[in-house]
Amino acid sequence: MNSAPVEKPAAVTASDTVFASDPIAPAIPRVLLAEASLPYRRVIREALMAFRICEVDDAPSGERAFELALQREYSLFLFSLPLPDMTGDMLDRLLSKAYPMVHAGAHAAPPVIFLIQPGDGLRFQELQRDVRVRGSMPLPPKLDVLLAVTASLLPERQGFTFPPFSTPHVP
Repeated sequence: MNSAPVEKPAAVTASDTVFASDPIAPAIPRVLLAEASLPYRRVIREALMAFRICEVDDAPSGERAFELALQREYSLFLFSLPLPDMTGDMLDRLLSKAYPMVHAGAHAAPPVIFLIQPGDGLRFQELQRDVRVRGSMPLPPKLDVLLAVTASLLPERQGFTFPPFSTPHVP
């Protein structure tokens, strides 16, 4: 009789997800989107997940985005300059200080792309001095601009792959 203890395998969480073709690849990049408009958030989230390899968490306010950023690690921030409770650049400044303190191994907060209204052009020019600012996208969202501004930051999805369809089990 074998008396060696049996070890149970560790549970796999969503953050442990890897690319299916490479078992040692890093986790799928995660994007944090902060925008007050639900339709804009939905369009941006669905477009990113359809055309880029990433997962997207979205928040309607700066406060909620701040909470999410402290709970999970992200590869990219997408912040609207006008948010209901604070400006997107204020949120980015707060996270640039707090993010490395909370996430071990992170020396800086992820790069940021700002979602700007037509009147925010001058303000965005001032924000471009920060090395983490990688661009802007005008609101309402435009697919070609979104894909262009994220091209160097998120891997491109090669074709659409859907999970295999399985017929429901009927007893």
